[in-house]
Amino acid sequence: MKIFIFGLGYSALHFAKLHHAHFSVSGTVTSADKARALQAAGFACHVFSGAGFDAALRQDVLEADGIVVSIPPQSSGDGVLPAFADVLAQCRQLTSLVYLSTVGVYGDYQGAWVDESSPCKPVNPRSQERLIAEQDWLRFGQSQGVRVNVLRLSGIYGPGQNAFVALANGTAKRIIKADQVFNRIHVDDIAGAISLCLTQSAAQGVWNVTDDLPAPPQDVVTCAAKIMGVEPPPEVAFADAMMSPMARSFYSECKRVSNARIKQSLGWQLVHPTYEQALKAMWAEKSWR
Repeated sequence: MKIFIFGLGYSALHFAKLHHAHFSVSGTVTSADKARALQAAGFACHVFSGAGFDAALRQDVLEADGIVVSIPPQSSGDGVLPAFADVLAQCRQLTSLVYLSTVGVYGDYQGAWVDESSPCKPVNPRSQERLIAEQDWLRFGQSQGVRVNVLRLSGIYGPGQNAFVALANGTAKRIIKADQVFNRIHVDDIAGAISLCLTQSAAQGVWNVTDDLPAPPQDVVTCAAKIMGVEPPPEVAFADAMMSPMARSFYSECKRVSNARIKQSLGWQLVHPTYEQALKAMWAEKSWR
């Protein structure tokens, strides 16, 4: 099965690395340097930054059986569909398209549980743009007779991007905001969900891809520090914390996200059901760096 990925970033590239034996994967990056690095690692890459594309990229897309879109939209809208709609409409063997979105589209539920039937009321512009892009891709799939799966991802972590790394480089924080919880998802489990949606004929629609345990963010740092055998950073009240505007915006929303639908409907099984299990496994396997 030939898969073309728009945006070989952290999550999509992890999928490509884990499943290269099962799929033939090619995709896009934003610079020639990134393309050369991935080509040296055995991945077919094209440069695409939203400003046109060449014949080789077009041909790779035309030959795809499945498409994965992980490029985030901008304020001007989705950057992939307007550029490639005509090409995708000509893909004769295309059966499945996966769009990577975010649980941010639900907005703030003040800690209540949400599932795929919950109304979306995104707060920040990034999530509003994601919701519009979701709808555009779903409409496109319906018009072309192609299965579209929207994966709403919670906070992403994995090798090189986790609490161990933050503790090791001194950037870890334990920010305390009353009743604040987040869901998370390990990139191994994102990869598994992408693979399911590309290959299962029953997979179509919107799915929450998230772990089993919404938890306060400071608990993750405390757990990682205990596993590492180091002192955790001091607790800091949210009101006093030094944070970027983007980081602060995440704390403006609080919800608990259910993953029951994708488990029950597609048989998705988590490799890392909770952050504690994931951290212990990454430390034991030395796969956190």
